[in-house]
Amino acid sequence: MSGRRTLVVGSEALLVEVDSAGEVAALHAELLRRREAGELGGVREVVPAARTVLLDGVAEPAALAARIARWEVPPLAGTRGPLVTVPVRYDGPDLAEVAGAWGVAEREVAELVGGIVFRVAFCGFAPGFGYLTGLPEHLWLPRRATPRTAVPAGSLALAGEYAGVYPRSSPGGWQLIGSTDAVLWDPAREPAALFAPGVRVRFVGEAGA
Repeated sequence: MSGRRTLVVGSEALLVEVDSAGEVAALHAELLRRREAGELGGVREVVPAARTVLLDGVAEPAALAARIARWEVPPLAGTRGPLVTVPVRYDGPDLAEVAGAWGVAEREVAELVGGIVFRVAFCGFAPGFGYLTGLPEHLWLPRRATPRTAVPAGSLALAGEYAGVYPRSSPGGWQLIGSTDAVLWDPAREPAALFAPGVRVRFVGEAGA
């Protein structure tokens, strides 16, 4: 992880910048492992984002930054992390457009997406919304030129290198390929979010199902 950079952003906070989503996932897992082993002192929060990991509750940020810079962080094993299976109907309004962009039949979109084990890289945008990595680069898609004013809750969507499921109705510019009845966010549930950083996700369903 030669591109790792650390920034002290407060009296008890440290921001680590890396170059890719894969490096974020590996560093996040390593930080959690070291915290569980008692190596990070009183660090309260370890929060991943697209290219950064934020640590809060750091007693001596500069000292920890120097330690992190010397770490050898192993790549994250693809089988590490809990697995959540999400039933999906491939009935999204952008399914045909996505199939055309990929050069496949609509039913093959379901096969391609269903064959991927995604990983929640980070959460944001709305409670319960996880940014899922794992989509091969040749399947990356641009956001829609004109965002929708309302995307239905439960929509399975793709944009750039990410997949995601809208936990509630909201505006959005991602490509909609399917839908699910799974509840992504339930404050009465523990944990409230179905997706959390490090969770692996598989979408199970068929085109038209």
